[in-house]
Amino acid sequence: MPQSAPPNTRQAALWNDVSGKAWVEMQPILDEILAPFERLVVDAGYPGEGGNVLDIGCGAGATTLAMARRVGNDGNCVGLDISRPLVALATKRARVEEVANASFEVGDAQAHAFEPGRFDAVVSRFGVMFFDDPVAAFSNIRQAARRGGKLAFVAWRSPVENDFMTTAARAAAPFLPPAPAPDPDAPGQFAFAGGAKVKRILETSGWSSIEVEQANVLCRIAEGDLMTFATRLGPVAATLREVDRATAEKITTVLPAAYAPFVEDGEARFNAACWLVMALA
Repeated sequence: MPQSAPPNTRQAALWNDVSGKAWVEMQPILDEILAPFERLVVDAGYPGEGGNVLDIGCGAGATTLAMARRVGNDGNCVGLDISRPLVALATKRARVEEVANASFEVGDAQAHAFEPGRFDAVVSRFGVMFFDDPVAAFSNIRQAARRGGKLAFVAWRSPVENDFMTTAARAAAPFLPPAPAPDPDAPGQFAFAGGAKVKRILETSGWSSIEVEQANVLCRIAEGDLMTFATRLGPVAATLREVDRATAEKITTVLPAAYAPFVEDGEARFNAACWLVMALA
């Protein structure tokens, strides 16, 4: 009898290759941009001194390390990510920064064999929008939390509310064939754009006391890092790898002007519109 394919194979391929490698290379830039969300998630998910915490989609480990410091030496924080390159970097950072109560594992939270009831809290900074089956994923994650354990994560709201995040794609569009309309239910950055959808997923997967709150966060990126950010991450980065050189040059030429409205005094500033989601197991 043929075995079914494991879930999230496309995401695993991306994050163990080009996407994961790009995030490793850009870790300092990304940590600076996303630092306000790290504080938001740690505050919302903090289980108290000595708590055990799981960080889903931990990436290069910034949120895991921050939470590990917050729970203290008697606590523990485990970061889980599908990307081997990012987990390797996170493990190195924990060692270099001497955060002994932080550890990291390669795994897919949708299918990972968690120890039941191990964690007092589960957190995520933009790491939960990429599951093939979000209900299955959050059901599995719930099994890892103790009864009454916290869930706290941030996810992007709609592309319309995040014009900075879609600037590069809009600037590149005139040089590319018409793209099909995105599937709102497909895994991706804006998969949780609808707050009602997020609440429905959590209800169906067994979470309770669900709160889905709007959070608007001012983010900054140095002007000198802006073009690297625009061309190394997201759909435009993939496009630039696929198109011919002339098309790639046209796209990269128009990007500075496209981002100009966000730039002031040597840095780009933008509003990041997200959901802060909290629930109990």
